[in-house]
Order: sequence, then C-alpha cells, then structure tokens
Amino acid sequence: MRPEIHPSIPALHVDECLLVVDKPAGLLSVPAGGEGRQDCLAARIQARWADARIVHRLDAATSGLVLFARGAEMLRRMSLAFEQRIVGKQYVAVVHGHLAQDDGEIDLPLAEDADNRPRQIVDALRGRRALTRYRVLDRQGAGADACSRLELKPVTGRAHQLRVHLLCLGHPIFGDPLYAPPESAARFGRMHLHAARIAFMHPHTRVPMVFDSPAPF
Repeated sequence: MRPEIHPSIPALHVDECLLVVDKPAGLLSVPAGGEGRQDCLAARIQARWADARIVHRLDAATSGLVLFARGAEMLRRMSLAFEQRIVGKQYVAVVHGHLAQDDGEIDLPLAEDADNRPRQIVDALRGRRALTRYRVLDRQGAGADACSRLELKPVTGRAHQLRVHLLCLGHPIFGDPLYAPPESAARFGRMHLHAARIAFMHPHTRVPMVFDSPAPF
C-alpha cells in the first residue's frame, strides 16, 4: 500500500534520497503570497519528511507527479539533472478542437506578461526559448464539442509552457482558468492537464526509475 501524506496525496515512492508524490489539482506546489495561500504540497510533505525539498513545480491547477529530494546534496543532484534535461516528463491534456497534425513540435519563446501577471506570452524579443513536443492520442466530438487528447513532452520547463503553447496552436486546455474561454473553466471545473510520467536516474543507486500516474479525466 502506498504511504499517504494526506488522503488526497499518495506517495508513489519513498526512500532515503527522494520521494515521488501525486499532487491533486487545486493545490499549490509551494507557498504563495497573500492570505490563505500558505497551504501547499511542499508544506504537507515537509510535515512528514522534514528534509524533503521540492525539485520542480506544477501549477496549482495541474495535477500529477512531483519529485522531492531529501537533503541538500540530493536536491543539488536532481536539480542538475533537470537543468541538463535528463529527466523525462510526460503530460496528458485534453484541449478544445481537433489538431490538424498527429504530432509535432511547438517552438515559441515565452516571457512574463508584465501587465497581466501571472500570464505568460510569446515574445520573440524578451522570451526564453520554449520547446514542446506533442502527439495526438484521440480525437472526439465535432463542432463546438470537438476535443483532442494529447501526450505532451516539454523539452524546456518554462512557466505555463504547455498552456501557452497549446493556446498558440488555437487549442486551449479544457478548464484552463487563465488561457481558455471563461465558459470552459465553468463547464469543466478543473484544468485537464496532468503530469502522467516522470523518468530519471536514481541519484544514489544510478538505477533508472519510471513512475506513472493515470490522468483523472
């Protein structure tokens, strides 16, 4: 049986070096400014494992797998693995409309929208390179009800990268509170974006590790 930090947060793996947990949608990864925004995944994990340090983040509206390192040295090693892009991440999303191609790449630089924080925008002058690979898993419906289920592999890890890239293709994610039409969020309740797989080399044993979490939508 998987250990649980909280009834809604199963831990897929726990050892002396790291943890892999499954974050629910609607929970911050780390504390944010403002009243009532201190409850977060990192705080809940550290309440049980005081040496746990979050290695990467998911947007509050995104669910799925998050990696924690235990102690400063393991955090350094896993952070370096992310910087070197040797950690594999795979997401599942459901978007509005039917994509024209079965697979492809989105290579558009992203920067913060200074007038509409925390939104991000494509900015050829100020933006940092952002690259996403996608594959269509399924297409359903027609007209206003048309949708596509996608497998997404972010090569880079920019803020809101998957969300903005799909918007730029003309296919915003179901329920996205920032980038989809307002009626989408009202209709679907949550954003249909889930971190479904993470793969990396264990920082101590050097054994390849892969963890999967089925999309809850």
